[in-house]
Amino acid sequence: MLAQQRQQAILERIRRTGGVRVADLVRDLGVSDMTIRRDLEVLADRGLVEKVHGGATAAGSGSTEEPGFAAKSVRQQAEKEAIARRAAQLARPGTAVALSAGTTTWTLAHHLIDVPELTVITNSVQVADVFHRAGRSDQTVVLVGGVRTPSDALVGPVAVAAIRSLNVDTLMLGVHGMSARAGFTTPNLLEAETDRELVGAAQQLVVLADSTKWGTIGISTIARLDEADVVICDIGLPGEARAELRSHVNELVLVDPAPADDEAAGL
Repeated sequence: MLAQQRQQAILERIRRTGGVRVADLVRDLGVSDMTIRRDLEVLADRGLVEKVHGGATAAGSGSTEEPGFAAKSVRQQAEKEAIARRAAQLARPGTAVALSAGTTTWTLAHHLIDVPELTVITNSVQVADVFHRAGRSDQTVVLVGGVRTPSDALVGPVAVAAIRSLNVDTLMLGVHGMSARAGFTTPNLLEAETDRELVGAAQQLVVLADSTKWGTIGISTIARLDEADVVICDIGLPGEARAELRSHVNELVLVDPAPADDEAAGL
């Protein structure tokens, strides 16, 4: 396959799924890691894709643009892992925890399977699948119904009605963006409505958001900054954003995504 043909195939896959991993392209196209990275560099230079750690996603971002699960899963992987490890420390055995849809909460789910006697409420197909595969008999997982979004969230009136009858100890909320003006936001109107119900059902709101989310604004607000009890972010968060969040939320926790650092630090 010629370089131009290969790059076109890569571009078509990104447009179809929202994102690609270098490792997957190496396997599927039968070329070297270096070749794929050169192809992505060419596409990025032409403004057709956005390079991210370990892959690439579709270029451009608007308030209503909603990346698919595959696209988001290749972004800020180290940051999400560090945030998830720290968030898992807040889940106590025998409590009810709600997890919204998203790749950060999906990463968190892999850590929560070690928490005994946990009840998990989620509108995420991907999150529910993590617990299903773990097969722990002492954990209960409730997957609400609804219409499926590009991020594999179940939303709409069915989801809202199910959540409205529930009460949970803690909500672990993943967000598309956060800002002083708009609060915590999402690009999907129905997902915002469903997430607002999750916020209302929880005694404690813990927001999981890497530093790239600051200044990003989706079309619909889920919650104001001051509605969050805890925000867990990474140390890449700018100083101005730290000050803004500290003035609104009860606790801001910043984690170090460096591979050599196994402990999340609250700053």
